[in-house]
Amino acid sequence: MSSAAGGEHGTAGAGRLLKLFEAHRLTPTQRRIAHCLVRRAADAPFLSSVEVAELAGVSQPSVTRFAVALGFDGYPALRKHLREVAPVSAAPDAAACNEYQQAVYAEIENLRHLAALLADPGPVARAGAVLAGSVPLPVLGLRAAGAQARGFAYFAAKVHPDVRLLDEGGTMLADRIDAAARAGASALLCFALPRHPREVIDALVLARQAGLTVVTVADSAFAPVAAHSDLLLQAAVGTGLAFDTACAPMLLGRALLESMCDELPDAQARLEEFDAQAAARGVFVE
Repeated sequence: MSSAAGGEHGTAGAGRLLKLFEAHRLTPTQRRIAHCLVRRAADAPFLSSVEVAELAGVSQPSVTRFAVALGFDGYPALRKHLREVAPVSAAPDAAACNEYQQAVYAEIENLRHLAALLADPGPVARAGAVLAGSVPLPVLGLRAAGAQARGFAYFAAKVHPDVRLLDEGGTMLADRIDAAARAGASALLCFALPRHPREVIDALVLARQAGLTVVTVADSAFAPVAAHSDLLLQAAVGTGLAFDTACAPMLLGRALLESMCDELPDAQARLEEFDAQAAARGVFVE
């Protein structure tokens, strides 16, 4: 089967899993299991309850209770259902691919999943409008998500009058969120990627208490930040290498920037002014 077809089936499987899990009220431990299964959608129908428990970092009885919470008699019944709703199609000649190629194929599938989600542009358009209307605009991303936050803030500053990057934790983080709220901020953008720092959760709680609308780019609807976000946008990360890869979250961030530009009336003028100044100073080597 072609890689395109394989990606389509993998995306469809992950989408069906999301619909199944989101239809139920789950405990934090159960959401962790659901998160694990969505991220491993291609493998999920063939994993034992013990394997799922190890991957999710929970106990085997927790996996059984998770299956029961979804309405199944036990985990074997859930696994049978997963085989029906999430058919597996591996990348072509997967056994012959080395680990680096497999990581690339996994990221391609993540991007296909993101493309499927963006078939409805409404959530990104709403988020862009919320972020464009916040002056200043705090952008939060700690640890693994710091690179995503810095990249977004770098480009956003070219079209937005006041972008404030929050990429360091510690006691000053709360002060900077409070300062942004006092200065007139109405929203905060958060990039949240595994592993999720406790400080991010605390910061989002504080931001909402300060009256800010929290827009979050996260790896899953079951990420710990979901309960503390007003608008959650999903973009899966790759887990095939020693360190996660985040191509889809980066691309989703660029889509958010595009949506913001559509809402900022002087965005094009700001970009042209920056280009003129950069050319005058010889900033870039053409």
